[in-house]
Amino acid sequence: MNLVAVPAFSDNYLWLLHDGRSALVVDPGDAAPVKEALRSLGLDLQGILVTHHHADHVGGVRELLPLLSPGAKVWGPAGESMPVDVEPLGEGDRFELLGQSFDVLDVPGHTAGHIAFVLKHPGDGGAPILFCGDTLFSAGCGRLFEGTPAQMHDSLSKLAALPGETRVCCAHEYTLSNLRFARTVEPQNEAVARHEAWCLARREQSLPTLPSTIAVELQINPFLRCEHADVREAAQRHDPSVTSQPVSVLAGLRQWKNEFR
Repeated sequence: MNLVAVPAFSDNYLWLLHDGRSALVVDPGDAAPVKEALRSLGLDLQGILVTHHHADHVGGVRELLPLLSPGAKVWGPAGESMPVDVEPLGEGDRFELLGQSFDVLDVPGHTAGHIAFVLKHPGDGGAPILFCGDTLFSAGCGRLFEGTPAQMHDSLSKLAALPGETRVCCAHEYTLSNLRFARTVEPQNEAVARHEAWCLARREQSLPTLPSTIAVELQINPFLRCEHADVREAAQRHDPSVTSQPVSVLAGLRQWKNEFR
């Protein structure tokens, strides 16, 4: 299986997974770059996966419908309004696509019905793949537009429990901005400094910083490190109302990040 990050808008990635003949696309907010990728690679579109309802994730779905192979489907969250009919999915669902078995996780927080897709055993024997939309970013997490800190903490904990080698396919190139914040939270975290240097080199070559891995995120992502003393104490220094509870720490970090410049 081949994993391709297709750039769109100013900082989105529309993920394409293909076997050299057939492809699926995740969160196609814009149809044009997907059409170009399919054309240039000579691929048939066998499915569309959608994690949540925001326009930069669903805006191109309707335009891509005529490209779908006969019998192919759009798969999306059961708890959110979609611009087209979808096969509704939620926690515990599993489906087959491109000869691969995908598991579905409910990961609310960014939106109320956000889901994630996990390919645990790619047919090529590679590391597992996570399509997490806007719930988890490299060194960050999504804003809480519709959910609560408790929901986001639960969702992130669920993703953090995936195998360390899992490839994390986030939907935005926010990594360097997130790492600046992570460095502010944990200035002594050497893993953050090393990863920031690597990401800077990647971006200087116009290459994506993604996919990340769960193992890397556990070292650099403050939102996955709410139980660490350094992260908790930093959040409390910034906002003395933050308690020692991880959900309170996450809430404090998220509000801090919202205002961070």
